[in-house]
Amino acid sequence: MTTIADWVQYLGDFAPLHLAANWDNVGLLLGERDRPCDRVLTCLTVTPGVVTEAVVGSANMIVSHHPIFFKGAKNLSDNTPEGRLLLPLLRGGIAVYSPHTAFDNCVGGINDGLANCFGLRSVRPLRPADAPAECKLVAFVPEADFATVSEAIFAAGGGVIGGYGQCSFRTSGTGTFFGTEGTNPVVGQRGRREEVPEFRIEIVVPESKISSAIAALRGAHRYEEPAFDVYPLKPKRGGGSGRIGELTSPIRLSEFAALVKRSCAGNFTQFVGDAEKSVLTVALACGAAGEYLTDAIREKADVFVTGEARFHDLLTAEAAGIGLVLPGHYASERPAVEDLAARLQAAFPKAVVWASRAERDPLTTV
Repeated sequence: MTTIADWVQYLGDFAPLHLAANWDNVGLLLGERDRPCDRVLTCLTVTPGVVTEAVVGSANMIVSHHPIFFKGAKNLSDNTPEGRLLLPLLRGGIAVYSPHTAFDNCVGGINDGLANCFGLRSVRPLRPADAPAECKLVAFVPEADFATVSEAIFAAGGGVIGGYGQCSFRTSGTGTFFGTEGTNPVVGQRGRREEVPEFRIEIVVPESKISSAIAALRGAHRYEEPAFDVYPLKPKRGGGSGRIGELTSPIRLSEFAALVKRSCAGNFTQFVGDAEKSVLTVALACGAAGEYLTDAIREKADVFVTGEARFHDLLTAEAAGIGLVLPGHYASERPAVEDLAARLQAAFPKAVVWASRAERDPLTTV
């Protein structure tokens, strides 16, 4: 039986929540992890229409790009918009999960999807970020304890490098110790120096899990006083937000804006700048990401693409001589919701997954 927890695990592996902005509200926001789940609806935003669709379609979970709440709600009664939105989901036992900016930033996420649609090459983060802090846990164990101790550290979250788990390195050597009168050595006798064949084990552990890994090491090690060291590792680049890359050949800004409109399938696309301006280097960030304009200018991009921007961002772009293309917030992110539904369907082939058919762009073009 597939449960909500299984879907949460998959979504967390695909779009790790540590990639989300610190102001964001991501993860499982509503629901019980142990409930069965074989019908999932994806959407950009949880709206009354999406809720009705989920209830009528007997969905067990909604995967919504935008969180149901950014701010705390004090009242979830039927007298409030928040209550009227969520009460049908609570009655129907329908969970809500939001990956939001983790989905924006992850490999294969929304920004990567836009870069692919625009045909960009040499794509990299527009705003690079450091990976979560890590440590190297080095332990010294008798040969007979190698498997037990390493498995315990793996179970505590150690040994993950990129897409690989249970990673470690070992070397053999000789450990020495002298047990004083107050000790009770497992190997040898107190009152004399002992020499024991041992392995040196090296395992990378996230800094956030180092206490648990040390506790696991102590619990699995047969020695009264296990010997180990913890080395903090220099931060590594761990992806980042936004994207920047190059087109295969330069085109005019007006042509590029038309390409964006076709790629996003929106109702309209606006742009700022000289229509004849040559465009080769493209920076982008989905949604409402006008704050990334300064990053695009710093990286000397010819054009910056985001869903929507403030009026003064338009003036900043114009003064800096950088093109600015705005396909609309909905249009910049909705295609990724449909791609996510296809990805989830492939990962859970026995389930039924669909992108909301009730959802639409709230803006109407006249």
